Amino acid sequence: MTVETVAPTGREVTFPLDDIIVSKTDLKGRITYANRVFIEVSGYTEEELLGAPHNIIRHPDMPGCVFAFLWDTIAAGHEVFAYVVNMARTGDHYWVHAHVTPTFDGNGRIIGYHSNRRVPRPEAIAKVEPLYAALRAEEAKYPVRRDAVAAGMALLGSTLEGMGLTYEEFVWRL
Repeated sequence: MTVETVAPTGREVTFPLDDIIVSKTDLKGRITYANRVFIEVSGYTEEELLGAPHNIIRHPDMPGCVFAFLWDTIAAGHEVFAYVVNMARTGDHYWVHAHVTPTFDGNGRIIGYHSNRRVPRPEAIAKVEPLYAALRAEEAKYPVRRDAVAAGMALLGSTLEGMGLTYEEFVWRL
């Protein structure tokens, strides 16, 4: 599938508080399942989503280091909770409180990933936005993506250390 370039509109959309966005991916992050809510909120059809990279909904305001942390965590076999801003096909954005877990086969091997995403509390987003802006600003100083992500991870680590919190504690205290 060819992923079209979408520009952010600056408009926020949301979904009902009782709805849950659900998706599953293979080990390479290609979508293998998208529920009705994901399809509706993202604006893509099921056919467009299945087989597409999950980053089809990546918003440019999302720091690369947060995704690196997320992928490192789930690839190591652990669950992760994170606040994520996604971008719909229209360029509109929507925030989610994501819970991402590895999916295991009967032998304990990771065979994919599963994500459930809910509407986050506005107070949490108000606290996460300045941190993400600082992380993006740090990453923007580096032209090489690997270096940018490493710098973002270092800033995230030092920021959390200064708060005396792990990433998980930070997310849950929001």
